[in-house]
Amino acid sequence: MYDYIICMDASGDIIKEAASKNGIEFVPMEYSLGDEMRTSRGCESEELLKKFYDGQRNGDMTKTSQISPYMYEEYFRQFLKNGKSILYFCLSSGLSSTYQSSILAAENLKEEYPDVEVLPVDTLAATGGIGLLVEKAIENRTSGMDIHENFESVKALVPYLRHFFMVQDLMYLKRGGRVSAATAIVGSALNIKPILKIDENGKLTTIDKKRGNKAAMSALFAYFKENYNPELGNTIYICDGDTPDLAESLATKVQEAVPGIIVRRMMLSPIIGAHTGPGMLSMILLGK
Repeated sequence: MYDYIICMDASGDIIKEAASKNGIEFVPMEYSLGDEMRTSRGCESEELLKKFYDGQRNGDMTKTSQISPYMYEEYFRQFLKNGKSILYFCLSSGLSSTYQSSILAAENLKEEYPDVEVLPVDTLAATGGIGLLVEKAIENRTSGMDIHENFESVKALVPYLRHFFMVQDLMYLKRGGRVSAATAIVGSALNIKPILKIDENGKLTTIDKKRGNKAAMSALFAYFKENYNPELGNTIYICDGDTPDLAESLATKVQEAVPGIIVRRMMLSPIIGAHTGPGMLSMILLGK
């Protein structure tokens, strides 16, 4: 048995097999669909996710709530009291205050549990980017790394993460203050699909605009070819907001371009989907 657990929050995406086989724990996160409050505990079923994105398409409003330091303390305590330290991967500090809250919780718990610790990793990532780091942490732990060695190893990979994604409906990004109202209205009218990335500070930034889904998907593939770095690993994540045809097309193009590459195809967690809307398509990799 390992003396530390690997934990991620529910805004991250990782394939269910890797999570269950390696005892990955998820910090639950709350979100709403219409008037209904829900809790995501990671690795949601495809059926639940399909209903979530259908709800958005039918006009249900979606939003998420932050995790407080107190909630983190309550969650972490269950492992610390059993003598387990925690390596915790959380949503980018550029997108949420969760990292800061987890640091506060870790500090507050030190006195109560002096022999174990919580090490939060600011992933500067979301969705499959967190999944890629957790997969690496699993490898490291299996090969015998202690929690501090693992922490340093995965932190060193953070600057190489690349997230590129397209969205269908600019109104979701407008609600989150990511684009202006004028941009959202004009873009929607002209069938403009913005391409965004998570930058080196862990914040969202628009890097391109394409007219129509096919052109936007081809742009994601171009960013893949430009950035892919097999020396850091041959696994990529393609996460989508219930747009299987586009995701499958992108996966096929990638597999044809790089035989033997491992493509993790999955639907996007509702925590991120609440802010990006249905039809979002993302490509996440370790880059140059």
